[in-house]
Amino acid sequence: PEGAAAAAAQAPAEAAAKVARKVRANLAGPTRLAKGVSALVPGPAEPPVVSFIGIGANLGDSQATVLQAMQAIDALPETTLLSTSSLYRTAPIDSTGPDYINAVVEISTTLGAHALLAQLQAIENRAGRARPFRNAPRTLDLDILLYNGDQAINTPTLVVPHPRMAQRAFVLVPLAEIAPSRVSVGQLQSVSGQGIARIEAGNARLRSAAKD
Repeated sequence: PEGAAAAAAQAPAEAAAKVARKVRANLAGPTRLAKGVSALVPGPAEPPVVSFIGIGANLGDSQATVLQAMQAIDALPETTLLSTSSLYRTAPIDSTGPDYINAVVEISTTLGAHALLAQLQAIENRAGRARPFRNAPRTLDLDILLYNGDQAINTPTLVVPHPRMAQRAFVLVPLAEIAPSRVSVGQLQSVSGQGIARIEAGNARLRSAAKD
């Protein structure tokens, strides 16, 4: 009888412990799930940065190619075309072939610098860009001139600001047209001997209607 009484006294305690274990398990399950789900939720979006892209071409219908490149840049993911310079005709520098058609565009993008470079190289490739030798004539050349203000990038595949932009009228003149604060009078004077002629007015502060 005493054993039976003791067993009866322990039964509620064991039942309570069993219920407690179930409660803890139920609490732990949703907690783990919530952590797993939270890991899949994207974090805050990266703020957009402003970048300036140099465009050049001297093979085929260069003017049409440059205009098409502007449209292709505007169509890039996470990217909005803000400004386009006029088109300029320039003689090749350290290169051969016909005169170049050049321009500079300003974009807003959340793409990282290297992701942006990859997208621009894909546009070049679609335009038939070949690289048989250094400074070869080009169906299309796209260069990141500036990225996120004066952010400096120096990797094996990308150097920003572009290392030769201050030596090139075909960069400084169109850049000064759409972003005067980015180019000094002294810089423009230093390239004044390089032949460059505007051939078509740009559309400053252009915004794509499709992205507004």
